Amino acid sequence: MATRAIGFIDSGVGGLTVVKEALKQLPNEKIMYLGDTARCPYGPRPVEQVVQFTWEMTNFLVKKNIKMLVIACNTATAVALDEIKAALDIPVVGVILPGSRASLKQTKNNRIGMIGTIGTVNSHSYLNAIKNKSPQTEVIELACPKFVPLVESKSYQTSLAKKVVAETLQPLINQKIDTLILGCTHYPLLRPIVQNVIGDNVTLVDSGAETISDVSMLLDYFDIQAPVSNETPQHEFYTTASTKMFEEIAMDWLPLSDIHVQKISLGEEKRN
Repeated sequence: MATRAIGFIDSGVGGLTVVKEALKQLPNEKIMYLGDTARCPYGPRPVEQVVQFTWEMTNFLVKKNIKMLVIACNTATAVALDEIKAALDIPVVGVILPGSRASLKQTKNNRIGMIGTIGTVNSHSYLNAIKNKSPQTEVIELACPKFVPLVESKSYQTSLAKKVVAETLQPLINQKIDTLILGCTHYPLLRPIVQNVIGDNVTLVDSGAETISDVSMLLDYFDIQAPVSNETPQHEFYTTASTKMFEEIAMDWLPLSDIHVQKISLGEEKRN
């Protein structure tokens, strides 16, 4: 089992920010990634539809015999994690609890901002997770629906991105937050712009990157970590839309010299 891949699923390319941290922290692990770019973004979709799509991605990777599943999507984590975790016989990890814990470690004034998709914000998953551990902490949530399309269209380094981020984050500027959770795995690709707008006095928390610490812990706990090898793992990447755009973003973001992306179709998979 130790030599099997860790599966990562996301609504599109955003989960690659989680994969980047996995490549850094867990260099011996094989990664199998599926981004449902054709149906991205998930944030504005009805909950039941997001759950269905998440199951379709999950079942695709489970059939590939993965040893662990990382739901590298905040919207999917918010609405589908508990159901999928209960149904599968492999470890399942989401991105919300790790991000929440990290934000509580960082904040000094107990005022935390959280930016995410409409779905994640409406679920109040971060707010509830933080309040459960620290009732006195204030959480200011802000939906940023224009951010994911910027990333998926590879426009995250453009003047348009700077304009959209600056306008979108205005409601947070005078909220006296000292910590801001990037509550969508797409958002770290906009991190330099977000930091510039929100100010250097605010610490940004990358929920996806924090998740890999949990993954590492679970690999050790279940004794399923990959053995040390001189051979580079043969990672696999899948998308439901354009492989060209996906490869361009992956090559731009990941420290890999050769990335081949395969296009697949979803929609015929059923829940377990």
